[in-house]
Amino acid sequence: MKLWEKGIKTQENILEFTAGTDRILDLQLAREDVIASMAHVKMLGKVSLLTKVEEGELLGTLLDIYQTIEKGEFVIDKGEEDIHSQIEKILTEKLGESGKKVHTARSRNDQVITDLKLFYRAKIILLVGQVETLVEKLIVKSNESKDIEIPGYTHLQAAMPSSFGLWFGAYAESLTEDLQLLSGVFKYINQNPLGSAAGYGSSFPIDRQYTTDLLEFENMHINSVNAQLSRGKSEKMMMVGISGIAASLSKMAMDMVLFMNQNFNLMKLNDEFTTGSSIMPHKKNPDVLELIRAKANRIQMAESQIFSIINNLPSGYHRDFQLLKEICFPALDELSNLLEIMSLVTENIKMLGIDPEEEKYKYLGTVDAMNKKVMNGVPFRDAYRDVADEIKEGKYVSGLRYEHTHIGSIGNLGNDRIKKKLETEISSFQVKKYRGFYTRFIQDIKKENDA
Repeated sequence: MKLWEKGIKTQENILEFTAGTDRILDLQLAREDVIASMAHVKMLGKVSLLTKVEEGELLGTLLDIYQTIEKGEFVIDKGEEDIHSQIEKILTEKLGESGKKVHTARSRNDQVITDLKLFYRAKIILLVGQVETLVEKLIVKSNESKDIEIPGYTHLQAAMPSSFGLWFGAYAESLTEDLQLLSGVFKYINQNPLGSAAGYGSSFPIDRQYTTDLLEFENMHINSVNAQLSRGKSEKMMMVGISGIAASLSKMAMDMVLFMNQNFNLMKLNDEFTTGSSIMPHKKNPDVLELIRAKANRIQMAESQIFSIINNLPSGYHRDFQLLKEICFPALDELSNLLEIMSLVTENIKMLGIDPEEEKYKYLGTVDAMNKKVMNGVPFRDAYRDVADEIKEGKYVSGLRYEHTHIGSIGNLGNDRIKKKLETEISSFQVKKYRGFYTRFIQDIKKENDA
């Protein structure tokens, strides 16, 4: 029996269509649904909407369900629409009247938003840790390769001297700055919607601050209607937040594919990270990088998909929101996978660099040659024309490079400052606190329930 059934039988094909992929995707929300339900039950007990006995029975059974989830044995029965229905069904079957009281003072609307907020919070913490790992590896590579020279390209033409130290450091800082955007998203996500019910509050004397504290949300969505407005908006912001990271990965992968090309010959990927051709025995293809590039680009399109679903919806709940999980969940998993693979690739890249005296790199030092003239008192525009004339007349001699000393240049990478920037961004997520939230929460519930 569905939670909303009122004696009118809905056609099976309509039920199947409206349930969609929820039975599959909602398994990913099982842990969060149990934890949010525990917080709700404790709040109901606090405001005397449940007796101590009822509260203890519900918490004990929810703990049992949580253990089933942790063991990977939890399933959503075919006849149930979603995770919320399944858990309430188990509680009712095991506890009878007590089980029927678990949904007091809440709606599936605020229930699912709360689950999603907890889920997205945990996913962000996971991604932040993976970005941190990748950035640290990039900084190590940058320091190791600071003296390996490569061309700096503009318009894909060899333009100025650069180095692998500068290149690796650039992506270390880029990914660090991507966390700045994600930090704002995290702050928005980390707010409690529980207690907003169907979007208009409840006549029960509930304590929303209590559940906010229990679930360790930084804040709450105060206005009940606004709490419901966060459905869709949370997903939109999540996809915008992760698209920055995806963009950095895509561009980095594209650079690597170019640098590995024989015509560039700047970088080499270990053979075991390449694939071959069915007819060309010599081929060693950078498929892994091409797929990182493509998948990262696909992640960046997720925000457009979200926009197309929610853009013209009025306030309140709409079933359209159900489709957001089909977009967000795979995108989050895919980005996690890309960060893991890119970290592995980064560790196994060999930097070849260039001989700056090669003919094709002859003009890399023209800007430095011009700057040297300026340092010797020649006006900038005159120095520019002097070097241009030398090139035109075939008199330009390569190798005249002025030493780069400013912060963030090939001679002064500034990686220590990038590392500090990373530490500042990581601290804004309170990673250690939220990594341990689930374990801490369950231990506290067990301790109280056993007392």
